[in-house]
Amino acid sequence: MATEQDRTLGALKIALQMEIDGKEYYQKVAKDSSNKLGRELFQALAMEEDIHRQKFEEIYSTISHKKAWPKTDFRPDKGARLRNIFATAIQEMGSNVKTLASELEAIQTAMSMENKTYDFYKSQNTSYDTERELYEALAAEERGHYLVLRDYSEYLTDPAGWFIEKEHPSLDGG
Repeated sequence: MATEQDRTLGALKIALQMEIDGKEYYQKVAKDSSNKLGRELFQALAMEEDIHRQKFEEIYSTISHKKAWPKTDFRPDKGARLRNIFATAIQEMGSNVKTLASELEAIQTAMSMENKTYDFYKSQNTSYDTERELYEALAAEERGHYLVLRDYSEYLTDPAGWFIEKEHPSLDGG
């Protein structure tokens, strides 16, 4: 029968692999991106996945050696930095953007990955407050990633429509 430590370490191994896979994917699509916004956004996502990986490695090591969940100081920004990158690049690019079908496919794959990671973190039932708080914070971070990717997809699909919806320009002629 698996112990609580075994269950925790097993979940951490899965989380580690998800973050490693995410980083590798984002690095690849950043290289293949057809525009500056895509490259910057995917590179930023790769960096964030690496931060998550590092945190999981620290926790895994501590639990393996001390057999206790460590106090964590992980406080993600829930996608705020990504939204700033997105907003800055949008201002520079305006509505003149050319999109390759492969870019939209990459975004859809990334959104699916973020949803799966979010679901995994939300599914972690634990009686330990520190562990639960970490998984909740990470789930919120993954949700922020998903929302930024969705905005990027909408922007690439219909830049003019995206500006109208997000910027709410006045059409009253006055």
